[in-house]
Amino acid sequence: MKYLLLLLTLTSLLTSGASGEYKTIQFPSQDGLPISAHLYSDSDRSKPFILLLHQATYSKGEYLEIAPKLNQMGFNVMAVDLRSGGTVNNIVNEISDIALEKDLDISYLATLPDIEASLAYTKKHLSQGALLLWGSSYSSGLALYMASIDESIDGVLAFSPGEYCKERGKTFIEDSVKTLKIPVFITSAKDEKKYWWNIYNAMPSKEKMYYLPPTKGVHGAKALWKGNPSHEGYWEAINIFLKRFVKIIPSP
Repeated sequence: MKYLLLLLTLTSLLTSGASGEYKTIQFPSQDGLPISAHLYSDSDRSKPFILLLHQATYSKGEYLEIAPKLNQMGFNVMAVDLRSGGTVNNIVNEISDIALEKDLDISYLATLPDIEASLAYTKKHLSQGALLLWGSSYSSGLALYMASIDESIDGVLAFSPGEYCKERGKTFIEDSVKTLKIPVFITSAKDEKKYWWNIYNAMPSKEKMYYLPPTKGVHGAKALWKGNPSHEGYWEAINIFLKRFVKIIPSP
């Protein structure tokens, strides 16, 4: 009974550190498993909001360094755990651990209920402004898919997308985005363009853009970490893309 109450009750813990201040909150996925998230947000629900999804073997900890910069750019953000993941930056993926203990499916497609629940929670409790979905590696493809079926999503940022979910077909993501007309930003390591170029060209959006670094670059959203020598170029491109959602964006 105590476990059930834990799943259904929002819990929060304010954490302050070198990477910025956030609240750790919890809400249920569609099947009742608890999703743990880091919420970097003030009380202004009219601000544009970005929901951050991590890459494989990672957790919400992928965004410890990234989220505070997005706050500075005028966005409220939340980084969530998905059940296909692990530990990164000393942040454990809690829903992944629980799913493994229960011997549940932790494939990429199995994270869709987590993403849908996170979107629903954001719209109900956190945001009344523009809503953007941000994905890293496998979750960037799912972010594009979700945007194709959920009209409440106003923009997508996809870091190293590709056809990671071939159980749905070899061109599942490419086929999904053929009706996508919202602003979309795609980036990746330099040699990964071949994995998403057909996806990019399939989108009819007139507000799509992509960025490739002049150097090797890095896979996924960790391209924005300071440890990546080319991180500044990625940030400059993101700044250009995000300007349409806020009136003034200071330099990151």
